Formats: sequence, structure tokens, C-alpha cells
Amino acid sequence: MRIWVDLHIHSCLSPCAEEDMTPNNIVHMALIKGLDAIAITDHNSASNVEAVMQVGSREGLLVVPGMELCTAEEIHLACLFPTIEKTLRFHNYVYEYLIPLDNREDIFGSQILMDSYDNEIGRENKMLSGASRLDVHTAISIVRELGGVVLPAHVNRQSYSMLNTLGAIPEEYGFKYLECSKNCNLELFLQEHEELKEYEFIKSSDAHFLSEILDKEVFVDVEDKNIEALISIFR
Repeated sequence: MRIWVDLHIHSCLSPCAEEDMTPNNIVHMALIKGLDAIAITDHNSASNVEAVMQVGSREGLLVVPGMELCTAEEIHLACLFPTIEKTLRFHNYVYEYLIPLDNREDIFGSQILMDSYDNEIGRENKMLSGASRLDVHTAISIVRELGGVVLPAHVNRQSYSMLNTLGAIPEEYGFKYLECSKNCNLELFLQEHEELKEYEFIKSSDAHFLSEILDKEVFVDVEDKNIEALISIFR
């Protein structure tokens, strides 16, 4: 079964995302664009994931629970999980390792918590925009112990990518897939990084605005249209 996906989307909880990235707006924009599945990957938090999943369940869109973790090395990892329960377990763990600073909305942006009807239910006070104190190795191990998968995020970028920060994708982590930005010319990128030709790549939007959510550009073939079947592709 072929499904069209965008597996890296931010909600209005992420301080750099627009406030109209609400659960209903995200789901309906994804449907308008013809997508079958999305993943919600807010910065260092999963507090809005369940609300988006509830909207997706009502509207017929598969929503994968996740998080974009910023590690202690300032590397972004897209972490996807099989259930909301396991996602929230990771969320709670990450919160213990956040830098103990309050968010400054006037500097970093708002961090809005919402229910599945787009009602604001609060604001996240912890600063989500910085790096956590979790190192890459520990983070990957925890995600995998919870049955999740890790995609090194936007490896083609100069900032917050594993390739740029470490100078390589360490073989010890055993990645099957790497993520690249939607505007990445993969052919040219691999000409510059021939050592990465052994990997599969998936393009994602890293959307912070509704208009940035992918059209029907990226597909995966799955046995069934469910979260476990989808994320198992990346193991």
C-alpha cells in the first residue's frame, strides 16, 4: 500500500512555529494537500501530539507521535514512536534534561498548548528552543528501547545536522534512513557525500508554517496503514 507522508511537522508548541499551526489546521492542511500520514515533531516536547492524533483519528489522517530532540551536541533528531504512551514516556525523560530556564516569548516565541478542538489550554513555560542535556548516544538508545525510530534530521543543512556537527554519520548507530530537507537536491548532495550512498533518504518539510507542509511529494510503501507498519520501515 502506497501512502503519501510528511514526517516532520511542528505545531504551535514549537516556539519558532506560527501560532496558526493548530491541531485542526495541521490535519486539514495535510488532507487538502493529499497526504495520508504525518508526524508531529515539536522541539523537545510532545505535549501537543495527542491532540493532533485525536483530530487525525476523527478526520481519517494517520498521525505518528514524535519529537524533534535537540541533543547536547546541538544535533536535531526526529524521533518517532509506535504509541502516544511511549512518546510521553520519552517526553517526560527529556524534560528532566532540559536546561532549567523559563521561556521568554518576547525573544523565542510562544509555546502554545492546545486540545483537539484548537482551544488554548495553556503555555509551556520551559524553554524548548535550546539544546537538551541528552547526548546523541543516550537519546538514540532510549528511543529504540521504547520501540521508536530515530532519523537524523535535515542532514543536508549546515546547522543542527549530525553530518555537519560530527563530520560524519557514525556507522555505530546503524541508521537505515536519513532525513533531508524538502528543498534538498539529493543527487547533487550525494555527489558531494558519496559515503552516504548506502543510506535510504526521506524528505520531510520540517514545517513551521501551514504552507510548508508537503504536497504529494514523498511516499512510502507499507503493508498496512497504521503507525507500527509505517515506522517499521525505518528500523
